Amino acid sequence: MDFCVADNVKILKSKVQLTKSQIMYITSAWKKCIENRGYSRHWKIAESVRFLLPTKNGGIDFDFMESFIAEMERRFVVEMEGRQEAEILAYLTVTGFEDTLLTEEEERALEKYKYLEWQGYRLGDLFDVKTPVKRFDANKVTVLEHGQHPYIVRLGTNNGQKGFLNESDKFLNDGNTISFGQDTATMYYQKVPYFTGDKIKILSPKFDGFSEKNAHFFLASMKRTFSEFAWGITQFNVGVLKEQIVELPVKDGEIDLAYMEVFVSAVKKLFVKDAIAQNNREIEATREIVTMLTQ
Repeated sequence: MDFCVADNVKILKSKVQLTKSQIMYITSAWKKCIENRGYSRHWKIAESVRFLLPTKNGGIDFDFMESFIAEMERRFVVEMEGRQEAEILAYLTVTGFEDTLLTEEEERALEKYKYLEWQGYRLGDLFDVKTPVKRFDANKVTVLEHGQHPYIVRLGTNNGQKGFLNESDKFLNDGNTISFGQDTATMYYQKVPYFTGDKIKILSPKFDGFSEKNAHFFLASMKRTFSEFAWGITQFNVGVLKEQIVELPVKDGEIDLAYMEVFVSAVKKLFVKDAIAQNNREIEATREIVTMLTQ
């Protein structure tokens, strides 16, 4: 299509008819041979450059350029598909889902949600609010990319994990607990023992049955409770934490842990299903872009 240009831009018009793929090949080969002199990389240098192109029967092999670019684009799509599929498979492996098909029990749990009986519980009656065994300052320790025990801080992503520490096991906090950032209200379920940074409290369950299968329901309810607090306030001391009210589903006067586990499983499957759909949309969009470039 027609276009406008700014100052110091040259327009190169082909003396022979070329396709987009052939132009992509030629410009790529040309740019590789232009000497890099920073801002001195001007037209007089570029126009005098000699570069190699494939030939056949004494002439430029335009057919090879066409097929070469098409193969590179095909490989790009295949690589993208493979990478995204690998990421999804890895997530399925971690979550334990072989597929995203909801069971009848999970479908009923989703339908039942709006009819649940709820009850408010004081956070201090549900969890002991503990101070970490030892606080590790991120500026004074060596944080590793890999290790045996995670290092949990007040990050808003990656389950609060900054990396790993090689410290004495006597400073580990118990797994199957919730880490809570006092001035950020960031909270995560921690399955295994872990080290912590500054301003982290450990919420240890006082009741039987708390596990990874229902922990995310507790977290969702807790996040609703703390959503009205502003980031950075100093009110998240032990006393304030204990007095917060968390709404939970009940059955026969008891916390309905069984329902919570089924509901969490259903939501995870829906999340994975949506991730797969998004992955397919991205792959299709890539195919469309590649098609437009080669037309």
